[in-house]
Amino acid sequence: MKLKYNLLRILWFVFILSVILDFSIPAFAKSGFKSGGDSLSNSALLDTVERAAFRYFWDGAEPHSGMAPERINMDGIYPQHDQDVVTTGGSGFGIMAILAGIRRGFITRKQGYERIKKIVYFLSTADRFHGVWPHWMYGLTGKVKPFSKKDDGGDIVETAFMMQGLLCARQYFRHGNKPEKKLAAEIDKLWRGVDWDWYAPLRPPLGGDGGRVLYWHWSPDYGWAMNFPIHGYNECLIAYVLAASSPTHAVPVSVYREGWAMNGRIKDSTNHYGYVLQLFRQGRAALGGPLFWTQYSYLGLDPHGLKDEYADYWKENVDQTLINYTWCVKNPLHYKG
Repeated sequence: MKLKYNLLRILWFVFILSVILDFSIPAFAKSGFKSGGDSLSNSALLDTVERAAFRYFWDGAEPHSGMAPERINMDGIYPQHDQDVVTTGGSGFGIMAILAGIRRGFITRKQGYERIKKIVYFLSTADRFHGVWPHWMYGLTGKVKPFSKKDDGGDIVETAFMMQGLLCARQYFRHGNKPEKKLAAEIDKLWRGVDWDWYAPLRPPLGGDGGRVLYWHWSPDYGWAMNFPIHGYNECLIAYVLAASSPTHAVPVSVYREGWAMNGRIKDSTNHYGYVLQLFRQGRAALGGPLFWTQYSYLGLDPHGLKDEYADYWKENVDQTLINYTWCVKNPLHYKG
């Protein structure tokens, strides 16, 4: 399984549409689209959504860090005073959007380089916990913003989402000019600094039975109190792939088998609308679970041909997407619109 710079256009459409609606309205206006008369071709619609997705991360970035804000309130009112709170995983998605923006000609290569350099500098000085960033940080200081009382330390899944974006940027710039090569080297330092091994303690940290697995959280104040072992299937595959791929802090394959695959218990078979899913869904999620399970890990991983002894991940993603599509078409809850 290998990381690949592979932003599938259709995945961007599904993933980002819900968060860029306000940004897309001006883009539709510029396209000349008029409701009730004109219609956009599939290509034009995807172009519009791609540009709007890019603008969310580019125009909406927190100015000091360049990171993606946890939320953007278009009225400028933030009751929780969290307008400068940035999100680690979402910013990893944003880095890939910037790279796509360069290739699409939305910005110049120099502009994209400068923005990603700002993000990398911020990340290199921000709070890390055994090389792992928290879920939320303050964009002005890089200090952790607790996600909850005991979730005030490292978040290995959010870090994995960030790192897949950073690795895409490293590959994009590594053969560029001298400043770009330097940026790629700085990203490599961050990659090598993530202590995946720490987040897979040799035995369950709070006692009990169970093998060696990745844990989602660790806090310097509360240790492993969040007690959230990561099992499949959900959005977290990329965390196990990167943990196994680390050049400095790799985990053995047994962690993947005991953690992600639950010693084979991940293997399952459920049929929805004639589409068969081969993997057990965490929480026994209905109809295969939320659609972002087919997206987050596969912004960096190319699912084509991605297989292990448990599933063909491309087929699994296609079938889950078709289940979602079929449910929407059938509209069993009779939504209007």
